[in-house]
Amino acid sequence: MNREILALAAEEPLGDIVDIGCGRGQLDVALLDAGLARSVVGLDCHADHVKQGRRAAAGLAFSAVVQDLAACQDVPPATTVLLIDVLYQLEPRVQMLLLQAAVRAARQRIIIRTLDPALGLRSSLTLWLEKLMRRVSPHSGKHVVVRPVSCIVQTLNAAGFATSVTPCWQGTPFANVLIIGRAIA
Repeated sequence: MNREILALAAEEPLGDIVDIGCGRGQLDVALLDAGLARSVVGLDCHADHVKQGRRAAAGLAFSAVVQDLAACQDVPPATTVLLIDVLYQLEPRVQMLLLQAAVRAARQRIIIRTLDPALGLRSSLTLWLEKLMRRVSPHSGKHVVVRPVSCIVQTLNAAGFATSVTPCWQGTPFANVLIIGRAIA
């Protein structure tokens, strides 16, 4: 699922990254290990995940902070801000607050992976699985509220980012898309 982000980083190194909802830091370790990022600050509400990420990234330019994104939307400035499968796990008001904080923090680009609710059966299947995960995984968010991709794009455009939206479900039946916002000089 992260191959699109790694491919993008190979074309345009991501610099200093803030990964909002970093989890165990697998993507961050891959980016740092491959030399596709200068540093990463991870933010996640799960202390165990943050601890595991720190262990996995030992010796790399990685730091992580335990932060409940629903309660605190502070995002430090970075070249690139990542929001990978995070927004739809928050209630709508908090989604907008976090998206706005991410936009303010992103100096060059913001990369968002989310679900596109407008893709028919693909969207229905993905939403059903996301909701199922809330029942069986203690690490999933409490909510599954998917904002239309057009609303995210409008927010990025209004903040001075040129956006692109591409599918990132390669070979799966899911409805994930990658939204990339690049700051307009």
